[in-house]
Amino acid sequence: MKSRFVSVIVIIGIMLLFTGAAIGQDKISMSEWTEKIGQGAVNWSAGYIEAVGIGAPPDRSIGKANARPMAMRAAKVDAYRNLLEVTKGVRVDSTTTIKDFTVESDVINTQVDGLVKGAVVTDTQYMSDGTVEVTVRMPLYGNLSQVVVPLSIEKRKDLRPPEAKPAAPAAPGVTYTGMVIDARGIQARPAMSPRIFDEDGKEVYGSANVDREYAVQQGMSGYARDLTAAQSNQRVTNNPVTIKALKTSGAGKADLIISNADAQAIKASAENATFMKKCRVMIVLD
Repeated sequence: MKSRFVSVIVIIGIMLLFTGAAIGQDKISMSEWTEKIGQGAVNWSAGYIEAVGIGAPPDRSIGKANARPMAMRAAKVDAYRNLLEVTKGVRVDSTTTIKDFTVESDVINTQVDGLVKGAVVTDTQYMSDGTVEVTVRMPLYGNLSQVVVPLSIEKRKDLRPPEAKPAAPAAPGVTYTGMVIDARGIQARPAMSPRIFDEDGKEVYGSANVDREYAVQQGMSGYARDLTAAQSNQRVTNNPVTIKALKTSGAGKADLIISNADAQAIKASAENATFMKKCRVMIVLD
C-alpha cells in the first residue's frame, strides 16, 4: 500500500512538472516577439540576434581525438556565417535593412562583420553521429545600433515631410509615463527605428522626439506579443497610454498610423515629451 501511494505521488509530481513547463513555455511565447530569418532569429523583445551552425569532422578524422574539436570549429564558422546573414536581414526602419547600409558602405560592412565575429556561443550540442551544433548570439542594440541607427536618422532628414493640416490648440492633457501601441491585426512588423504618424502624415513619434543615446542603447521601441505584458513592461513604467494603430506605413510595415484624436491626446501635455525622449514605447504585434 505504501509503495502504491508513493508511486501515485511520483506520477502526480511528474504531471505537475510537465504542466508547469508547458505554462512557462506559453508565457514566454506570448510575451516575446521573435522573428525567424534564415538559419537564425531576432528576438525583438529580449533584444538579441542568434543563429545556429552545424559542423562535422572531416572523414579522415572520424574516430580520432581531434574529431570533436574540428567539428566544433566547423560549427562555429557556420554559425557566424549564418549570424551575419540574419543580421543583414534586420529592419532598421520601414524602408531599410542593415544589408542596405552594408552594400552602400564598405566601412559599415566591416563594422557589422566585426560585431558578428564578436558574438558569443550560448549553446553547444554534441550529436551521436559526431556532428556539433553551436548557437551564437549578439545584442540587437548597443554597438550594432550605434553603427546603423544614426545613419537611419540622418537619412530621414533628407526626406521631405508630408504636409500636415494645422493642429488645433491643445487642451491640458494627462501626463503619461509611456505609450503602448496595439498594432495587432494590421500585419505590422518590428524595426530598430520605427515611427508613428497621425492620419494627416504628421510624425507623432520618431527620431525628432528621442534622445539618441536611449535609441542606441535600447531601441526606439520595445516589442511584445501580448497587450497585458506590454502594458506592465517596466519600459513604460506605471501609467502608459494605450493606443490602437489604424494601419502601417512604408514597405517594411514598421511605421504606424494612429488616429488624429489619439495623436492630439499625446501632444496635449508637454510633459509627455519626456517619455518619448527616453524611448518609453512598447508595440504589440501579432
